[in-house]
Parts: sequence; structure tokens; C-alpha cells
Amino acid sequence: QLQLEESGGGLVQPGESLTLTCAASGSTLDFYAIGWFRQAPGKERERVSCITSNDGRTNVADSVKGRFTISRDNGKNLAYLQMNSLKPEDTAVYYCAAELYYDCSGHETMDYWGKGTLVAVSS
Repeated sequence: QLQLEESGGGLVQPGESLTLTCAASGSTLDFYAIGWFRQAPGKERERVSCITSNDGRTNVADSVKGRFTISRDNGKNLAYLQMNSLKPEDTAVYYCAAELYYDCSGHETMDYWGKGTLVAVSS
């Protein structure tokens, strides 16, 4: 059973950077696409970014394009979300999720989720 755990969240000021880590256990990430999602209070869950398992192609949401970067290290069973130039509207609980063989196109049906880590951007 694949298990995911996010870490690295915290309180930062606008314009600062933060890197989130998603650690997998119970199985390897080799054949899973990894997605980062976020959900703010009263809002729908939003997909922030996704990275494929085979060729490492990435997709990012327009709301974070140019500021956030997704990456992975299958040898360490880790995935990352580097967040730069953070804005107050980036405040949310961030989740990592995994889907076997997903190509990051169209709508995802992620089967495995972490419990989330809070990112708060405020001055």
C-alpha cells in the first residue's frame, strides 16, 4: 500500500520561497504520476502541478505558472514542489497525490493522498 506524507509547510511572508516535500513509503513511485493540489477554506480543490512517471513531463496551473516548479527523485522516493514569489492567495493546505500510469493530461483520478501540509503567506 502506497503512503504519502507531505512536509515543509509553514508561515512565510509575501515574496518569499518555500519547498514542499512528498515522501512515499510502502511502494516505489517509479510508475506513478505525482500531483500537487491545494485547497483553501471555502474553495474547491485546485490542481497546482503534476509530473509524469516515465518521461518526467510536467504541467502547472496558470495561477502558479512561472513561480512553482514540480520535480521528483524516484531513487529517493520523493517529490517536491518549489514555490517562489509566494502570494497571500497561495495560502492553502497543500496535498500530494499519486496515480498509477497517469500522463498528467485531462482530469486526474488520484488514488493515493497525503494528509496535507499548511502553507500560510502573510505579512
